[in-house]
Amino acid sequence: VQLQASGGGLVQSGGSLRLSCVGSGFNLDYYAVAWFRQAPGKEREAVSCISTHDGSSYVADSVKGRLTLSRNSAENTVYLQMNNTKPEDTAVYYCGIVSGGCSRSWERYVFWGRGTLVTVSS
Repeated sequence: VQLQASGGGLVQSGGSLRLSCVGSGFNLDYYAVAWFRQAPGKEREAVSCISTHDGSSYVADSVKGRLTLSRNSAENTVYLQMNNTKPEDTAVYYCGIVSGGCSRSWERYVFWGRGTLVTVSS
């Protein structure tokens, strides 16, 4: 069982990025999938979540209007698309799964992938 986050890197402010969260050994459709991020010296922040279990979802106010989550069931992948990036988006991004609906509490998530670093240059 594995959860793999990828797609991070260096992007210029105003640019776009797409992160992937790929599940192996289990079906991501059975879980709510969320992205959290943690910037240096800051607490982990819930960014966005999508659940096919109950249709719940959320997008943090800090990225609202700039971020879209989508699922590709055939690829067992959840994608995070962020446009108009800002230097304050710089962080390590993690994807995690939880049974049932979405939660903004990272403690509820039962499994995490390794983070992927996003750096937005000004």
